[in-house]
Amino acid sequence: MHPEHFFMVVMVTTVAADFYNPKYDDFDIEPLLENDRILLGYTRCFLDQGPCTPDAKDFKKVIPEALETSCGKCSPKQRILIKQVIRAVMERHPESWNELQDKFDGEKKFRDNFNKFIEEKD
Repeated sequence: MHPEHFFMVVMVTTVAADFYNPKYDDFDIEPLLENDRILLGYTRCFLDQGPCTPDAKDFKKVIPEALETSCGKCSPKQRILIKQVIRAVMERHPESWNELQDKFDGEKKFRDNFNKFIEEKD
């Protein structure tokens, strides 16, 4: 698992226990992809190093499960969004990505499967 911002766009609040809340299907990730300050703000939230926006707080709640299941409860649209954000974090802030991996998968049980998920074509 190398991507980092998967944590940011991981959708929250489960609906019908099958998928994460569909309100995040249309989450605008462009600010995250275009503005490092915003991207790092989410990252700091997930690492408990800074304040969380309401969306970031929601995303943070589902990070462990999404990581463990390789986004198993993500809708197809959410899977695409998460991959885009995580790839951005991996490329632009690899040290932050490593910190996120260590925090949410310290035993390295889910990294291989999650990395395969991130590398899949959208």
